[in-house]
Amino acid sequence: MTLQNFLKTLKTVKKSSPSTLPSKPSQNLPDFISKFLTTSKPLNASTLSDLNPTTFHDILTNPDLKASKCFRFFNLVVKNQSLVSFKPDLQSHLTLISRLLKARLFSDAEAMLKSVSVDENSRYPFLVIASAVEKCCFESKVMAKFFNLMIKVYSDNGEFGDVSKTFDYMKNNGIKIDERTCTVHLIALKGADELGLALDFFYQMVETGLEISVYSLTAVVDGLCRNGDMKKGREMVEEMVGRGIKANVITYNTLIDSCVKRWDFEELDLVLGLMEKGGVGFNVETYKLLIDGYTSYGKVEEADRLVEEMHDKGLRVDTYLYNLMINGYWKSGSLESVLLLFDRMSNRCVKPNADTYWPLINGYSKVGEMEVAMKYVNEMQKKGFELDKVMYDMLIDRFCQNGMVDEAFELRIEMERKGFHADISLCNHMGKLLCEIYQTEKAKMLLNIMIKRGICLKALSFTSSIS
Repeated sequence: MTLQNFLKTLKTVKKSSPSTLPSKPSQNLPDFISKFLTTSKPLNASTLSDLNPTTFHDILTNPDLKASKCFRFFNLVVKNQSLVSFKPDLQSHLTLISRLLKARLFSDAEAMLKSVSVDENSRYPFLVIASAVEKCCFESKVMAKFFNLMIKVYSDNGEFGDVSKTFDYMKNNGIKIDERTCTVHLIALKGADELGLALDFFYQMVETGLEISVYSLTAVVDGLCRNGDMKKGREMVEEMVGRGIKANVITYNTLIDSCVKRWDFEELDLVLGLMEKGGVGFNVETYKLLIDGYTSYGKVEEADRLVEEMHDKGLRVDTYLYNLMINGYWKSGSLESVLLLFDRMSNRCVKPNADTYWPLINGYSKVGEMEVAMKYVNEMQKKGFELDKVMYDMLIDRFCQNGMVDEAFELRIEMERKGFHADISLCNHMGKLLCEIYQTEKAKMLLNIMIKRGICLKALSFTSSIS
């Protein structure tokens, strides 16, 4: 039997009296729809011609037909709108959404809800949808899922005003609000740089009596911190503590990160005091944020104290943290402290990397200790770490500054073999020095290499010195 004939039979059955209703059409409906959905034959004008709103509703509400198949049939009808005499109305959408929610097919339900709430060509105003839901007599659990899903759909699509309408409707009608859905909305508002709306919505949540999670609190605090308002973020944490909502280490890390990046150590001390008062301890991320902030500002001793504290607590201090410390001491000009820290790394079996060696190589070459600098270069290379272009340029420049032009020339050859090209200014300086000490053959070699690289002769200032 074709779908057209089947629909005609179903229509005839509906017109019959209850006592004479044959059971076969309705009993066979699930099997027939299943077979129809799997057919590969193309649809034509006569296939769905006898499908009407009543029959369509019967198919969507048939308890023997799975919600997933109803959803596929619904989409089939929508995609072939020109073949049917009607357009699925709001009630049809809501009926199927209800079934999909009951079957926990949330992504399908969300897609359908989006089509009637936010899609440009078929959207209905919120109050129209809410009124239609009331007429559908949803179960309380399904109704809660439906309206929480509405919040998500509106939020995901930037319809923030409709989120507020939905929230107010749920609050006024005693529909259970899912706090996690609200958290997702807060994150969306933060992402859209709507901090004012996020604050308003958060306090709406609080006043409604929702059990606020630390995730919602952290989302709002993060928004404030991104705007540079750490003070207001800290005050919000204090206020929520008074309401029984406690911040966790992630909330405090958000505040700490913002404070240290802006070098606002006065506010940082207040945050750390509040953290201690709340009995929230540091985690590894807290230490990393603080050590990074202290070393970047030059408070290396304070950072050093925290590294030792980590060791005392048995926390892993990785190479990255030691590198922050080493760079901090190097910037302060304390090469001795850099060496001591390098030794501590070795004693504690923390493996150095190229970034660890950079301050040592830079520091010693800067003061003319080229032999010591190259000792660390060799040690670094033995461990599998290679010089990059910046390090090569720096060492060549330092060799030239110390009158060690032969060493600079050899390092430049090594640099070329590794695929790097020295800066033109360095080559000009090296060429002049070679000519000054009558190393004209090397100067010519340097000139030829520069020409092969495509450097214009006008850019080379040592050519006139080559006899």
